[in-house]
Amino acid sequence: MTSRPETPLPNRVRAACAWVAGEACSVRIDEGVIEEYARGLEAAEEPEPDSPTRLLEGDRETLAAFAICLDAINFGSGWWPTIRKRPGLSGYSTIAAGVVERFRGEGPWTADELVGIEPVELAKTLGQDPAHPLIAQFAASLRDVGERVRAEHGGSFTALVDAAAGSAVALAELLAGWDAFADTSIYMGREIPFFKRAQLAAADVDRAGVASFADRARLTAFADNLVPHVLRVDGVLRLDPELEGRIEAGELLVHGSPEEVELRACAVHAVELLAAATSLSAPEIDSALWNRGGALRYKALPRPRSRNIAY
Repeated sequence: MTSRPETPLPNRVRAACAWVAGEACSVRIDEGVIEEYARGLEAAEEPEPDSPTRLLEGDRETLAAFAICLDAINFGSGWWPTIRKRPGLSGYSTIAAGVVERFRGEGPWTADELVGIEPVELAKTLGQDPAHPLIAQFAASLRDVGERVRAEHGGSFTALVDAAAGSAVALAELLAGWDAFADTSIYMGREIPFFKRAQLAAADVDRAGVASFADRARLTAFADNLVPHVLRVDGVLRLDPELEGRIEAGELLVHGSPEEVELRACAVHAVELLAAATSLSAPEIDSALWNRGGALRYKALPRPRSRNIAY
């Protein structure tokens, strides 16, 4: 008897987030505004070609390495107020710009280089204090990437991408098994998968032209803290006054706490509801909301912050 195949990763994320949204106590989705809000959404425009946070030139190996390495350290939003930011750039853009300059100036990190990367070296690349806790976490994530690519894909990032056989879902599944991309929480005794960065890496590999994934639209929203913030400001997410007060006071939320899980899960489920009301996919809506979050209206208000390695 043939065993039933495991439910694909995005389906597991969708189902778990829908369940959390139904059980949530501190966050709820105002479903009455979904259709009107959906009409105002447009797919996000790609960043300008000269964006300091994107690498547009290079062969497949270089572009694959860039996408995977950058998304392996695409976390730390709870630490952004404490890092050294470049003039005019956000915390994420500051880190991304450092990686871009490394790839342009010295070439891509190889798997062997990543295996031995240390905080002091990485801090110099990113323009940060080597003693900052985030730098050690970044280094640990990149070492895991190096070890995995070297041991499982012969040191080749393109071999890693090609192992997904043209599927964004398959690449996200593969990355989700690595420590560098781990991202699950426990809510009411149930494991809730998010895998924000594993899915984002698959989308970024496709966006970079390293692969063409026909199933990219099957990915979910990339659960972080900015999309919930935008949806809250725009009235799609309604928060318990106590939680809203804590966020506006700048209090850090505990990663994995019920309210932090609810914020992420309700945002993912809200994006699914918006996708059902538009012709846009969940990843396209996520990009539109993420870019919208850069506007002054959203930057002027405190967003939920949590220090973790998920986002």
